[in-house]
Amino acid sequence: MSTLGSAVRAGASALAAERMRIEVAVSNLANAESTRGPDGQPYKRRDVVLQTTTVQDFDNSLGRATAVGVEVAAVVEDQGPARRRFEPSHPDADKDGYVTLPNVDPAEEMVDMLGAARAYQANLTAIGLIRDLVQRALDLGRG
Repeated sequence: MSTLGSAVRAGASALAAERMRIEVAVSNLANAESTRGPDGQPYKRRDVVLQTTTVQDFDNSLGRATAVGVEVAAVVEDQGPARRRFEPSHPDADKDGYVTLPNVDPAEEMVDMLGAARAYQANLTAIGLIRDLVQRALDLGRG
């Protein structure tokens, strides 16, 4: 059972990481037109950095069972160049009439969100399969 527990914990770690990826992409989309933040600068796109982590269980009969999970190492600001748009009537336009906009590409954010949502679903399915496997093993033991 311990190896299955490690697998479930690894899947759960991936669920948390993918949820964070979705939250960051939503934040990026929500701020795609934010020309002035608390620091007076345009919003900067954020990205999630993931890293592997070891998930361990210990069972006296099987010894240590290990699986590799994932965790959020950091949420970093994208240092890519900001977009500029000619809009002289905008309150944040410079002397030449250009507004500096965040370096957020809505299409890229949608692709990131879709990828994270699919990875989330795949990990949820894997956890469900493990749960079903355990249930079937228990049913066999009763029969």
